[in-house]
Amino acid sequence: MTRSDFIIKWGVYTLALVPVWILELYVLSRYPLFGVKPMLLPLAVVAVAVLEGSTAGGGFGLFVGVLCDACYHDTFGGMTLGLCLVGVCAGAVSRYALRQNLLGCLLCSLGGLLLVDGARVLVRLFWQTAPLDALLRVALPEVFVSLLFVFPVYALELWVFKRVPKKTVL
Repeated sequence: MTRSDFIIKWGVYTLALVPVWILELYVLSRYPLFGVKPMLLPLAVVAVAVLEGSTAGGGFGLFVGVLCDACYHDTFGGMTLGLCLVGVCAGAVSRYALRQNLLGCLLCSLGGLLLVDGARVLVRLFWQTAPLDALLRVALPEVFVSLLFVFPVYALELWVFKRVPKKTVL
């Protein structure tokens, strides 16, 4: 893959992230579903990791994690590391244990969302922000409502994956 192919590929993935980011940040944050605001950016990381593999998923997760730390409050840099790890793990699990398809993306998304929300719950428990039952009443519905958006996010990323340059075997 040439350098220009590489730039085009990741530029298109970044452009595909823009509508997901706008939907999460400007639409779903104002109109919560079932009382919770779904997280879509981790789903985009998992979808790219499932399609491209663990190295690409980790790199894309690092980029999206920086974006999340910039637009979410109270993350303190945790999303950068967290989404990088989610991308690496989702790419590896989908490559070696699951298939690289919608079902694999759905299962990896569930694991990634549980990891991200679990870390957020543990941090808030450590700082004694709220009791565990109150945190779980928000975190678990947030995970399951976010899973509803796996289908359109995966479809968008799959559309991009089919149209961008692939690695060449030399």
